[in-house]
Amino acid sequence: MNIALIAHDRKKEMLTNFCVAYKNVFENHKLYATGTTGKVVSEATGLKTNRFLSGPLGGDQQIGALIAEDKMDLVLFFRDPLLAQPHEPDITALLRLCDVHNIPVATNIATAEVLITGLKEGLIDWRKLSKK
Repeated sequence: MNIALIAHDRKKEMLTNFCVAYKNVFENHKLYATGTTGKVVSEATGLKTNRFLSGPLGGDQQIGALIAEDKMDLVLFFRDPLLAQPHEPDITALLRLCDVHNIPVATNIATAEVLITGLKEGLIDWRKLSKK
């Protein structure tokens, strides 16, 4: 499964800790990440991440392109809702693509926990559900 990892600056530590906690799940999947997030997660966990540009420099759009090409299965995007982002239109476009293509997206740790637990337990196969 292809999983995208994205985190705003004040959420990078939270996403990194999440990846450490679920390293045994993530190591069985192909990980993609925006630039700095991928670097931080890889350094902390040893997980291989395919890194794109930083989000504000086009990384969000690069991940969006994989979604549009049906090459992404899950997005974990730990957003900071209390800080305005200069690339907000890119963020909105990425979330829209997730909705259009039925890609599960978690924008906070609570939803990420549900998705990764479901993935770990094999309880949900959203690819089959979204094709009906």
